[in-house]
Parts: sequence; C-alpha cells; structure tokens
Amino acid sequence: MNPGERLSLESHLKALKLPSVKREYAKTATDAAKEGVSYEEYLLRLFCAEVADRETRAFAKRIKYAKLPAHKTLADFEFPAIPSLDPMRVHRLASCEFVARRENVLLVGGNGTGKTHLATAIAVEACRRKLSVRFFTVSQLVEHLLEARSERTLGRTRTLLKKVDVLVLDELGFVPLPPSGAELLFDIVSDRYEKGSIVLTTNLPFEEWTSVLVSEPLTHAMLDRLTHHVHILEMNARSYRLSDSLKRNVTLQGEA
Repeated sequence: MNPGERLSLESHLKALKLPSVKREYAKTATDAAKEGVSYEEYLLRLFCAEVADRETRAFAKRIKYAKLPAHKTLADFEFPAIPSLDPMRVHRLASCEFVARRENVLLVGGNGTGKTHLATAIAVEACRRKLSVRFFTVSQLVEHLLEARSERTLGRTRTLLKKVDVLVLDELGFVPLPPSGAELLFDIVSDRYEKGSIVLTTNLPFEEWTSVLVSEPLTHAMLDRLTHHVHILEMNARSYRLSDSLKRNVTLQGEA
C-alpha cells in the first residue's frame, strides 16, 4: 500500500469511527501474512479488537456516570466475616436479574459490615451488563433534590433518575433528614416503584426508620414500596472494618 492509499484508508476509518481498526490494521495485516490466514479471518481479528475496545470504553463510561465511591468487586469481599450472609445469594443478585424484574435490594446491618462494598460491587456488575447506574448517599441525594427544587429543575432531575436502571442509595440512617427532604426522597422511591430497581443500604432496622424520616405515615408508605418486591441481605456481624483494623494491629505488634 502506497502512502496515499494508507492516508485515504486511515481517513475513512476515522470517519467511520473505527479507532481500534485504524490502530491495529497494519500490525494485524503483517501477522496475518506471516500466518497465511484468509482475508475473512483478517477482518474478523480486526473487528473483534474493535468490538472489545468499544465494550471496554462503554463500560468505563457507565462506571464514570455511576459516580461510585470506589471500584469494589465481590472477589474483594470477605464473606467469612459475615457468617449470616449467603455468598451464592449475593452472586445471584450480582447477575442483575432483579433489575429486569424491577425488584429492590436492601442491605441492612451495623456500621462497618460491608454494606457499601456489596452495593458498589452489585453496581459494578450492573455496569458490566450494560445497565445504567447512579450512586448517591441518601444525604447527597436529598441535598441534590432540594437544590434542584430551589433552582426549579426538580422535574427534570426526577425524570433523569426515573430513567436509570439501578439507583444506589447508601447510608440511610446516618443523618436525620429534614421533613421536606424526606418527602422528596419518598417521591423518588415512588417514581421507581415497579419501574426501576433501588439498591439501598441502612444501619437501621425498619422499625427505626421513623427516627430518620420523621413522619410515621411517610415511613410506612416508603417501606411498603421498597419491600413489595425485595431481596433483603441482613449483615449483622462484628464491624468488617474494625475486625480488619484489629488484625492489622495484631500483625504489627507481632512484627515489633
């Protein structure tokens, strides 16, 4: 191929938005010639690389949009630290079949037991399965909604949140909500009832949610919507983070 033809080819590949083909075609052609493969196999190699690259970039884009606090996986989670938790059940949830059924996942347990880790890991798996995800702490979401209402963009914000496949709400129970904030949170839960999945973590048993949401009728109504189609993971054990810190401390003392 002369320089003019090469320039024309690369221009066409750029116009067609095939960056991996543009990057790999020359090397792949050299390898194909050495191996004596057919033209069809040469094209297959090129387009497999393009598809793989697109999937990687799309996954990274979904992860960025989700605004996860960290990249956590199920492989990183120490299931033996939570004996009451069934690893097989968690892995089934990570397949994200619950999303297709518009079901919710509630992770309930004390502080430091790995609720956020598992919620984030499920969110990562959802992104891997080409689902859209958004992550908020409950206090962040309420602040976001209050701000949107003051700026008269609440309707648009609610519409965007309705379209997300998986909405992750972390740390319900850590910060009491103002009545107006609790009402806005209820609106989001109602918007998604039987229309979109919520993954929610809380350190409070259900009977104590009124201490955060203030209104007993609102609390009952929210629980009714969240728990109608739900998978509840109870994570009652010694603090995962505390146990890890104690183990590190014992190790350091042993090395001293």
